[in-house]
Amino acid sequence: MGLLETSNAALAVYGAGLILLYTATLAVYRVTLHPLAKFPGPKLAATTEWYEFYHDIVRQGQFIWQIQKLHDQYGPIVRIMPNELHIRDPDYYDEIYAPSSKKRDKSAAWVKLAGNTTSGFATVDHHLHRLRRAPLNPFFSKKSITDKEPQIREKVEHLCRRFAAAAQTDEVVRLDVAFTALTMDIITDFAFGARTRHLDEPDFGLLWKEAIVGQSTNGVYMRQFPWFWPVIERTPLWLVQALKHPAAGLLVWQGLTRARINDIIARNDNNAGGSSGGDGKEEEKEEKEEKTEGVSIFQSLLDSDLPPEEKTAYRLEAEALIVLGAGTETTAKSLAMISFYINEDPAKRQRLRDEIATVGTEPDGTFSLTKLEKLPYLTACITEGVRMMSGVTGRLPRVAHEPLQYGDWTIPPGTPVSQLNYVVNNDPDLFPHPLEFRPERWVDAPPREDGRRLDRYMVSFMRGSRSCIGINLAWAELYLALAYVVARFDLPPHDTTAERDLLIDRDLFVGAPKRESQGIRAKVVVCG
Repeated sequence: MGLLETSNAALAVYGAGLILLYTATLAVYRVTLHPLAKFPGPKLAATTEWYEFYHDIVRQGQFIWQIQKLHDQYGPIVRIMPNELHIRDPDYYDEIYAPSSKKRDKSAAWVKLAGNTTSGFATVDHHLHRLRRAPLNPFFSKKSITDKEPQIREKVEHLCRRFAAAAQTDEVVRLDVAFTALTMDIITDFAFGARTRHLDEPDFGLLWKEAIVGQSTNGVYMRQFPWFWPVIERTPLWLVQALKHPAAGLLVWQGLTRARINDIIARNDNNAGGSSGGDGKEEEKEEKEEKTEGVSIFQSLLDSDLPPEEKTAYRLEAEALIVLGAGTETTAKSLAMISFYINEDPAKRQRLRDEIATVGTEPDGTFSLTKLEKLPYLTACITEGVRMMSGVTGRLPRVAHEPLQYGDWTIPPGTPVSQLNYVVNNDPDLFPHPLEFRPERWVDAPPREDGRRLDRYMVSFMRGSRSCIGINLAWAELYLALAYVVARFDLPPHDTTAERDLLIDRDLFVGAPKRESQGIRAKVVVCG
């Protein structure tokens, strides 16, 4: 027995020695012989991924600020991970996030944050991403969104009725949650043809907003610990809820999404199983035309030419969670931020209200999206709000298959490289006083001496072949919601400050305010 214990102890020491030797050898290789060894940056970041872990997990979403400090110390190109570079140069943004004519993959290590990596968003390969995105493009085209204007307007009118009721009872409304209910009801209708009622819920469906935020927050952990979400998924829901784990709402939301996908697949299979006498070609054509009108996004995916393996419930569920999350949170956050800032400054609010009044309403009493899009100050307020919201704040590395040249630096093929949208959107050389809401910078500012167009550097919706597919829907929601709400209501802030409740303090894949924030709150006053 003593001999066995001695042998086991020796094996343990030997194993520990091998681990230490491997770790030391790997560290030396990464610092001296690795293809990125020549690039500037701290040796600790070059040595281990735990560098990111410390700033993102231990310090809770502070890595983007640390990257800024590294650039201040080392210059415009920095090695931030053993295998990854970051560049701080807005004029190089379009080389990293290039159009489809240049092949750009995503980083396989980075997309682990999605859990299920079969969605278009989490697709690594450039060509596979194009295959998966192609059937979605028609739904988010400018024409398609214009055709859906009545559906968007209907939901906006519903929100206005809720605001009018809140004004009568002197209720304090969480604008971030109310606008999330609006955008969630719109995107769910488009995605599934299912009319959800978040706008009817007394708290505007706070649980679902928290679920969406939880989706992005969990992604930070999943990139570090890919096994994290599979373990949560296999844990009984009642136990996750009893433990008050933040993933509980996300699990419920995922279950509802799965049920909707399964329902669409079942209905699609049932319809495919039917038959009619004769060749039925003319009847088939008429039937398809009737179904196409108002067809949902995911019904369209099932009807598309995608191969069968791209139409599984597992993949469509992953796609749906991304479509719902991306189509909800960022637009809602922009609406809440813009509402706060224009109501904090009565002069801005009045200027905007006066401009909206110039277009008048249609004979049916509605605003025309086409006319609203031509209003310069409304457009400026929206653009400035979207800039400050920043979209995805976390880095989104791209991988080129050819060497990239940045100044004197040749970046090896296959290297993940990124820029931070938040940093570009807040570059003080481009946007003086970037943390201040200044829509005037988009309409009143004199032309830049260097000839650069300012809108080129507003990258909240990304650029290139993987830019946000929902940009046209987002803009339509922003124009219509702001026009209706500003024309009818004052929303004076209530116990809300920009520093605590709006400005980005943490990177949880999307920007988050300080932990003590209770949301963007306002009273509702019917104007006029």
